[in-house]
Amino acid sequence: MQQCATLNVAQQSKMKIFVLVKTKAKENGVEKINDNNYIVRTKKMPVEEKANESVIKILADFFGIASLRVKIISGKKSKKKIINIE
Repeated sequence: MQQCATLNVAQQSKMKIFVLVKTKAKENGVEKINDNNYIVRTKKMPVEEKANESVIKILADFFGIASLRVKIISGKKSKKKIINIE
């Protein structure tokens, strides 16, 4: 299910994506719906920001970038999030 979508050098500018988060999943993973929409599955529960931290790490691994370049800009307490990737 998880495929690497490494951002190449030409795509270094900001990218905004819309994410639906599914918590308490059997395994972590990312499903690309289209260029701007993704489903992220995380094993973590939505308690004390643990799921959000996991989502950031999962997306950073998926895009092959550092976690510091992934920011939740909307939806910190929601399953639907808007995320900026630098």
